[in-house]
Amino acid sequence: MGYRLIQAVFVVPVGRLGDMYGRVKIYNAGFLVFTVASLLLSFDPFQGRHGALWLIGWRMLQAIGGSMLTANSAAILTDAFPARQRGFALGINQVAGLAGQFVGLVAGGVLAIWDWRAVFWVNVPVGVFGTLWAYRRLRDNGERNPGRIDWWGNITFAVGLSAVLVGITEGIHPYGHHAMGWTNPTVCAELIGGVLLLAVFAVVETRVAHPMFQIGLLRIRAFTAGNAASFATRLAQGGLQFVLIIWLQGIWLPLHGYDYSDTPLWAGIFLLPLTGGFLVAGPISGLLSDRFGARGFATAGMVVFGGSFVGLMLLPADFSYWAFALLIAANGIGTGMFSSPNSSAIMSSVPARQRGAASGMRSTFQNSGTSLSIGVFFSLMIAGLAGSLPHTLTGGLQRYGVSAGVAHQIGALPPVSSLFAAILGVNPIESLLAPTGALPALSPANRQALTGREFFPHLIAEPFHHGLVVVFAVSAALAALAAVASLLRGGRRERDSRV
Repeated sequence: MGYRLIQAVFVVPVGRLGDMYGRVKIYNAGFLVFTVASLLLSFDPFQGRHGALWLIGWRMLQAIGGSMLTANSAAILTDAFPARQRGFALGINQVAGLAGQFVGLVAGGVLAIWDWRAVFWVNVPVGVFGTLWAYRRLRDNGERNPGRIDWWGNITFAVGLSAVLVGITEGIHPYGHHAMGWTNPTVCAELIGGVLLLAVFAVVETRVAHPMFQIGLLRIRAFTAGNAASFATRLAQGGLQFVLIIWLQGIWLPLHGYDYSDTPLWAGIFLLPLTGGFLVAGPISGLLSDRFGARGFATAGMVVFGGSFVGLMLLPADFSYWAFALLIAANGIGTGMFSSPNSSAIMSSVPARQRGAASGMRSTFQNSGTSLSIGVFFSLMIAGLAGSLPHTLTGGLQRYGVSAGVAHQIGALPPVSSLFAAILGVNPIESLLAPTGALPALSPANRQALTGREFFPHLIAEPFHHGLVVVFAVSAALAALAAVASLLRGGRRERDSRV
């Protein structure tokens, strides 16, 4: 979440810097920063709290480097390719990024078994190669848009957006006797203060001579509609991967004979159809949209995307994998049909000298949507679990010989603890009971039943599934909104009018 927050905050400023000083220059520097940060992350010399602070600090620097890459990559491609080829080029770019994410998900599961530092080591040779290649091969073909740095805009935007995203992150944590922290005064202050600062930021941007956030671009219908559709899509999809991982790791995989320690790796493998759908649809839709326009493909993609969520709503907690694979592949296909044409339409709709800022704004809407989605998805899941899990968990533990006091103590724990145990690939019941000392006092049969593969999945399946249905229904509604926004973007002529 911290990496995503830093990216959301920095993509607009570094996109604007790309317009001012050269997009390739900022992009190349981003590769270098990302690589150096990865190297430093892999050599954490400390333990405990100091080690965590080391990781957090350099991870923030890594996110800044990632922002410099993300904010300028689409602008560089838009500069390099004519309008008739941009959809395909941006499609390949997005496919490469998503493929890297999912390959990293699977590779990370393998490498973490050996040494967690290897997750960062693997970035170093890739980063070195990318840095050297970028410095040797990339040339800046874009128009410059000189100006001064908008310090007040940068400050109010960074602090305001950070406060909102941190507040959302803390809101899913328990507070007092509540399963979530939305009544926490600190969370309320962060959310209200962040929104007020963003309002101040909007006023500042209308009054400075060289604004960081090019609000004038929002007058372009294709730009505004495309970003609105993109924001709704990320809001619908951003938390999907986490929810599916919990579903697989916490319920489905253990029920089908997989050890908890192996579930992180297998969850990544079983989610590959989601990536595969995007890999197939992304470049094809980008290529076809170059010939026929973005609106039809983007809108149809959102219809397929929304339909996949309706299908996921209808699946039982213990589903047939092939039905699940078909639905998540359809989800990936819908996203691929939408993303490349939508990005091409957004970037083609703005003046050439403002493409860095436009790319940064596009990335900000996407990253903010993803961060908000994680908070919304987890809130809905926790709300669904909080209503029935404590009673179900308490009764289930008592049936297998756990004392009433310990069972009530475990049942009263925040549902989020069970969710995160599942994400980490740890048997939740074993991790919850271990500190109480209750396990050694149980009979071998009861101890085996409680810590086996099936007790927790059977226990959590129905409460979890109720939350899933709500989450998927919200996502389907957001996909419908994205489809409407795509329809309102205008036709091909408007998309190409500013090329």
